[in-house]
Order: sequence, then C-alpha cells, then structure tokens
Amino acid sequence: MAEDIAKVKDERRTLWIVLLLNAAIAAAFLITGAMGDSSALIANGLDNLSDAAVYALSLVALMRGMKWKTRAATASGVMLLIFAAGVLLDVGRRYLQGSEPIGSTMMIMSAVAAVVNYACLRLLQRIEQPDVNLRAATTFSFNDFISNGGILIAGVLVWWLGTNWPDLLVGFATALIAIKGGIEILRDARQESRQQEV
Repeated sequence: MAEDIAKVKDERRTLWIVLLLNAAIAAAFLITGAMGDSSALIANGLDNLSDAAVYALSLVALMRGMKWKTRAATASGVMLLIFAAGVLLDVGRRYLQGSEPIGSTMMIMSAVAAVVNYACLRLLQRIEQPDVNLRAATTFSFNDFISNGGILIAGVLVWWLGTNWPDLLVGFATALIAIKGGIEILRDARQESRQQEV
C-alpha cells in the first residue's frame, strides 16, 4: 500500500513537471512561429499545447480507476487527431497563400525544444509499469522529440535555400506523426478497455 502511494506521488510529480515544461515550450513555439512565419513552429506549438492538456487529463485520471485512465487516453488520441487536421489546414493555407519562414528562428527554437522534450521523455520512461494513460503521454513526448529534429533540418534548408517548402514539409510531416500517434493511443486504449471487460 505504501509502495502504491509512493508510486502515485512519483507519477503525479513527473506529470506536473512535463505539463509545465510543455506549456512553456508551447508558448515559445507559438510566439516564435507567429513572429517567424513558420508552419512547422506553429504546428509544434499546438502539438505541445495539446500535450499539456493531455498531461492535465492524465493527472485527473491518476487518482481514478482504470476506466477513467482509458477514457483520458482515448481523449488524448482524439485530441491528437484534431490537432493533426488543424496543422494540415494551416500547411495548405500557407502553400496557397505563401509564407516567408525565418530559418535561424526555426533552428534555435528546435534546439531548445529538443532539450526540453528529451528531458520530458526521460522522466516519463523512468516510471515503472506505466498504465495506458502514461504510455500515451510517452508517445506524445517521443513524437515531439522526433519533430524537433525535423524542424532543425527544415530551418537549415530554409536559411540555405531561401524557400518555404522545407517548413511546409515539416509541418505536414508533424501532422502525419500526430495521426500515427493518435491512432496508436486509441488502439492501446481500446485494447485496455477490452481487457477490463474480460
């Protein structure tokens, strides 16, 4: 019993840390994305904002039963798919209307975010026997870390070539990663629900 209480406290502390880090990095992404006219930065800002919301859901579910945790994971998966649809619309708009992303802004922001997301990923991976909700949170952090590498490469190409297509490509790829992650989370939540029914 004491071990369970300690485990829940550790999980709660970890979720609070990654929630606050994601909220901070989301604000930074959205501000620099708007200033730097970057679809990739805005996409990652929205992604990190949805991550923060998911971690908040996870905190609520942590003290509840497995049914709550499964519902929170399902909400996370749906939120990720909605985010992906919004990013695809933004990429399409920028493709049609044009944009002038700033490569140096993209590179700096992606490097800072990579450090933050790596820290979040390591914190979440330290949790022993994660439930469906914590596995969803780990998927989010892993997706973010991969996206940061894409933004860094896109920033170099935007700066070097003076064109917006690398930025749009990374925004599009971020949406695809989000779709994949959302589907995986929903599949995991469905399997967990079936196991509960047995």
